[in-house]
Amino acid sequence: MEQIGVVGAGLMGAEIALVFALAGHDVLLNDRDEASLERAMTRLATLLQKGAERGFYTADTIAPALQRIRTTTTLDDYAGVDMVTEAVFEAQDVKAVILAELDRVCRPDCLIASNTSTIPISTLAGLLPQARRPYFVGTHYFSPVSRMKLVEVIPGFETAPATIDTAMRLTAGAGKTPIRVKDVAGFAVNRMLHMFIIEAVRLVEEGVATPEDLDTACRLGLGHPIGPFALMDAVTSSLCVQAQEIMQEAYGERFRPPALLKQRVRAGFVGGKGKPGWRSAPGG
Repeated sequence: MEQIGVVGAGLMGAEIALVFALAGHDVLLNDRDEASLERAMTRLATLLQKGAERGFYTADTIAPALQRIRTTTTLDDYAGVDMVTEAVFEAQDVKAVILAELDRVCRPDCLIASNTSTIPISTLAGLLPQARRPYFVGTHYFSPVSRMKLVEVIPGFETAPATIDTAMRLTAGAGKTPIRVKDVAGFAVNRMLHMFIIEAVRLVEEGVATPEDLDTACRLGLGHPIGPFALMDAVTSSLCVQAQEIMQEAYGERFRPPALLKQRVRAGFVGGKGKPGWRSAPGG
């Protein structure tokens, strides 16, 4: 079994670590401080326990999976990993720092993957030395990673075919369904999703329907498991604005974030843990 590394113990990174641990890999999970890592491990233990109660996991898989995840605050420990996934904040300057550190410590043949949801992989690959670029690939997971099956595998201009094959194999082995997607801003799913979200917000701006009723319409009329406003509350509206601005720069006005969405973000109605969003605050 390959040894897997994950940088970033937030909601996405921690669960990426978990799915590889459940698949039998030894996993090294990094974040900037011990407190962040402790919160991540506590969250994963709770997720597994609740999943066992609902029949998603068996009780005897919980302890072994958690034991396969080792935590660290230093990237120097990544010298021996076979594949490492960067899952830090969706900002190029933040990712640049992490990629430079991974280039410094990882083996020359280590596969480095980015979980970016919108930044082109070739743009990030350009932050790495030429020799690293054949081993760099995008692996875009979806939230919650522990339950969502899809992974977009995105090769950059210089990604080697063997790297793509390895990324497809490892993500499939972790219980995911990988699809290969061309390297463009927003890739495939987010381009479709954010056009949908933008139009949903416009319907609210125009007074056509409420966020609650539009969520109901999407669930019962379109068969979606979650409506766009509940989804924004889960992933945060601020992240949606950030993604739309990246795609607006790439594709133009069709991805301009709606005025109401930007106004709510500036006012603090972003959703996420402990913050008001579309479904929990007035003015939607």
